[in-house]
Amino acid sequence: MPKAYWVAHVDVRDPDTYARYREANAAPLARYGGRFLIRGGAQTQMEGETRARTVVIEFPSLEAATACYDSPEYQAAKAIRDPVSTADLIIVEGYEG
Repeated sequence: MPKAYWVAHVDVRDPDTYARYREANAAPLARYGGRFLIRGGAQTQMEGETRARTVVIEFPSLEAATACYDSPEYQAAKAIRDPVSTADLIIVEGYEG
């Protein structure tokens, strides 16, 4: 079964409130096996458009990644993030080839 990934591009307007979101999302991410691969490190935009922060979180399966996003715990964390950031987030299945 292939792994799955959350890939997010985020602009943050209030770092202090965003820090509360990071604290709140820790439990649901752990519960569903989420593991940060990229967490807002330095980036160089080579093509197209993106946001200031990139995050990639690996999950054991597409089902786990989707269940985490849909969980009440993550949605509560997201409610903290939404007023202070703009984000594009996709859930994508990995490639096992």
